[in-house]
Amino acid sequence: MSAVLVIAKLNFTDLSRYRQYQAAFPVIFAGSGGQILAADEGPTTLAGDRADKIVVMRFPDSKTAQAFLTSPEYLRISEDRDAGAITHSWMAKAFS
Repeated sequence: MSAVLVIAKLNFTDLSRYRQYQAAFPVIFAGSGGQILAADEGPTTLAGDRADKIVVMRFPDSKTAQAFLTSPEYLRISEDRDAGAITHSWMAKAFS
């Protein structure tokens, strides 16, 4: 299987709720098998709509990424993310 990237573009709507998600995230992500490549709250927009934050994560394969993203622990904290930001996300194959 090929490594994948999970890319998220966020625009904050309730920063306090997003910060609750952000505080809980590291403990849950630690056991995911993934790696955070970027998490920038000041990204430079080169084209298209601006974002308040961009996150790029790398996982060894799509199965590992999906296991993390659909885990009960992550789904629980994602409620705060959803309440605190409009999020668009993608999964893409990474270069080897």
